[in-house]
Amino acid sequence: MSKYLKILYVVAVCLAAGYLSSLVTQANIETWYPTIKKPIFNPPNWVFAPVWTLLFIMMGIAAGLVWDKLKENRELVKKGLFLFTIQLLLNIFWSYIFFSLKNLLLATIEIVLLLLIIFETYTVFKKVDKLAGRLLIPYLVWVSFATLLTASIYFLNF
Repeated sequence: MSKYLKILYVVAVCLAAGYLSSLVTQANIETWYPTIKKPIFNPPNWVFAPVWTLLFIMMGIAAGLVWDKLKENRELVKKGLFLFTIQLLLNIFWSYIFFSLKNLLLATIEIVLLLLIIFETYTVFKKVDKLAGRLLIPYLVWVSFATLLTASIYFLNF
């Protein structure tokens, strides 16, 4: 499979993950979410969809670039793609915990774990392909912000 097909495939998987997350989110964004206390730095709801779409595309490109290096560095690529898969599943699961279960404590704990796995994924990706590592930096920054936001919401509603 060519590099571009690998990238396209992983971008599609990431966008599908984002779509699954949005289904859970949409069900509660207009009902439960407005009723909870949020910090003053909470972005407006319309910000999340375009930011996540861009991040999922960048994540997919990064993973596709790493996947393309499989023949050159099999063990590191396998480790990176395993971590990538785990963080993508945790990403989807966070939406379920936060919006469906409405469990703010568990969502806070889970997003900290997600952030750590993203950082580890970034560390491996940058060893395999520098551009792939760089493409994960905005994701790391955004999930760092989301971690602060989630923890703040938990403490405001404790």
